[in-house]
Amino acid sequence: MKPSPITAAPSDAAARKAVKPVVCYPVESLPRPDLAAYRALRDDLDHVETVVVPPREAATWSVPAGHFCRILCSEGPQVGDLNLFNANDLKERLYTGKTRALNGTHVGLGDQLFSNFPYLRPIATITHDTLDWYGFDEFGGAVHDVIGTRCDPYTHNLLSHGGQYHHCCHSNLTRALAQKTGMAPREAEGYVHDVLNVFMCTGFSRDTGQYFMKASPVRPGDYLEFFAEIDLLGCMSACPGGDCSSEHSSDTAKCHPMVVEVYKARGLPKGWAPPPVNGYDGTHGL
Repeated sequence: MKPSPITAAPSDAAARKAVKPVVCYPVESLPRPDLAAYRALRDDLDHVETVVVPPREAATWSVPAGHFCRILCSEGPQVGDLNLFNANDLKERLYTGKTRALNGTHVGLGDQLFSNFPYLRPIATITHDTLDWYGFDEFGGAVHDVIGTRCDPYTHNLLSHGGQYHHCCHSNLTRALAQKTGMAPREAEGYVHDVLNVFMCTGFSRDTGQYFMKASPVRPGDYLEFFAEIDLLGCMSACPGGDCSSEHSSDTAKCHPMVVEVYKARGLPKGWAPPPVNGYDGTHGL
């Protein structure tokens, strides 16, 4: 939150503020998926696996390239913090910053999730979202954000003057990834990254620009579905904030399990091919 200004406004302050914004990344030339080709496969899917993510804990699962993955609200309003990795190379993982720059602050139907440098390619395509009706509310809030970082024990320690809390999403993801890979927790922690906040309703306050959350509109039966563009390892925490209507890192918020379902399609989207890694030559002008 910015303090009250101590510098007098210049005479042309109003004119400077009135300058129209320019979109940083015009995406007209960005290759877009043929969403109809993806959705054409959805009526003939074979169920492969179901994973239950316990409240205030995290779990991992695999989604082979060409498969669909659904993240479901099962018993009550609950948000999930999602990490995605290349299952064959954990150094490649979801890059929420570039995903946000190319899609916007919140993602939904037809948006693609991009991986980090130097790979920078779409690793998942969102093919269905039962909350797409929500849009943006009067407060500027929307669901499925790529702006929050995940609740973590370090920020909790700062804000609580030394408090220790181990079931925040960062720690949950760390434990689950360590268990899956056999890494020591300290090593696994280095792979945990900024998340897609599934079902979380968030935005920025207009007066102070602060990141806010509000009660998620998700209800049992709602789900977010994506198509795996590459072999993926998913890792998701059922946030200790529950529906995030009050606080993060809470032992008192009502929390529910989340369900992940993996499906195999009978075919592949017409014209589909696995996305290659980014074509930049990596020389950086040297």
